[in-house]
Amino acid sequence: MAVSTILCASYWAAWTARDAAIEEDKLLKDAGNEVSDKVVTQSSGVIEISTTSAILFVLAASCFLIILYKFMSSWFLDLLIVLFCIGGVEGLQTCLVALLSRWFRGTAESYIKVPILGAISHLTLAVSPFCIAFAVIWAVYHNHSSAWIGQDILGITLIITVLQIVQIPNLKVGTVLLTCAFLYDIFWVFVSKKMFHESVMIVVARGDKSGEDGIPMLLKIPRMFDPWGGYSIIGFGDILLPGLLIAFSLRYDWLANKNLRAGYFLWAMIAYGIGLLITYIALNLMNGHGQPALLYIVPLTLGAFFTLGRKRGDLKTLWTKGEADRPCPHVRDYIPCPAAKSVDEKESLQIPGDPF
Repeated sequence: MAVSTILCASYWAAWTARDAAIEEDKLLKDAGNEVSDKVVTQSSGVIEISTTSAILFVLAASCFLIILYKFMSSWFLDLLIVLFCIGGVEGLQTCLVALLSRWFRGTAESYIKVPILGAISHLTLAVSPFCIAFAVIWAVYHNHSSAWIGQDILGITLIITVLQIVQIPNLKVGTVLLTCAFLYDIFWVFVSKKMFHESVMIVVARGDKSGEDGIPMLLKIPRMFDPWGGYSIIGFGDILLPGLLIAFSLRYDWLANKNLRAGYFLWAMIAYGIGLLITYIALNLMNGHGQPALLYIVPLTLGAFFTLGRKRGDLKTLWTKGEADRPCPHVRDYIPCPAAKSVDEKESLQIPGDPF
């Protein structure tokens, strides 16, 4: 589920980025840099993480974890369920609208003005009641033995939606974010035992102090062949944070016109899958003691980037710009010549049939 979620989110984000780049190139060619600047500033609500916000995010996550640990109770879990349902409704709605708009283009492109909310497409209005009903039914029956299916659907769509909105601009920010998350995971799973006499992350994930079967901010699936039953679980952070780096790799590959073997996405996905496999092996070797998945995932995914980037000579571009150089549409059909001494001589160097 984790690998498939990142795969879907990465391709969706890459398609969006490629369409935006194609549109920008068309406007550049037709009207010049002025229009392009407007397009860049008015681009669809994508949030790019900075190094500062990456560090603050991990600190905020630590504070939130402590609050969960200290105040975990049945009423607090109910609050988390409400918040999860709100995010799940938004995620499910976004994914369904994006999917259905391929067949109901007219409905998706016609809008109605709703008080407070503003302009909303007719397709969104049609899909919203189903999404709300789905989340409410899950919330009411979240203790049922099959409720994990609804939780996973809401969680996966929420993760995919977040990966469309939040992006990392380059490898530098990705490295800072994942390194902080790597230390965060290790500290709250292993080191916190010495301070709190129990693993804070594991206690919160299982919902030990709430009387419920875990918090909703994770994907879960029943252990099919385990005589003791229970669930295998993975936190949203173990999918979202590596997912930001993997989605970045596919955007880079597509904008640089790299195929799967020559790009970074395939190897980043393989590294992520191997990291999850090692986590599962470590879980069994340590008799079921919860494992910080990022302990294994982060070194493998970042290691793949740094090794391949250095070997291919892309490391500097990945680290700073995060996007391969693309030829400017204004000048790609013109061959400049320093030796040309007159306007006539320069014009003779233009490609035949070039309107410019």
